[in-house]
Amino acid sequence: MAITHYSFGRIVIDGEEYSRDVIILPGRVESPWRRRHGHVLAPEDLTTGLQADPAVIIIGTGYSGAMQVPDATLAFLKAQEIEVLVVKTEKAVEVFNQAAGQRRIVAALHLTC
Repeated sequence: MAITHYSFGRIVIDGEEYSRDVIILPGRVESPWRRRHGHVLAPEDLTTGLQADPAVIIIGTGYSGAMQVPDATLAFLKAQEIEVLVVKTEKAVEVFNQAAGQRRIVAALHLTC
């Protein structure tokens, strides 16, 4: 899969445009991707992604980085032996495109704020 465009509130993945948050799994995209507490990421918000048995989860925190990833969520993922990268969504897109196909990756991307 490849992300060919990202801007505030808009992303294009394999030619399909999305205007709601996405979670990119091996072979498919789920949108809208919702979090139980809006701008705070909890482990249960990543249930679908964890089912894909990723080696890496890339978390895009939004255009301005407004989505929070608590230490407890990071500790949960690391306890699962999953590498985690938390960056603004623009950088997450860049990293995803560079690493796609090299490792089993899930990307959870907040598209706005």
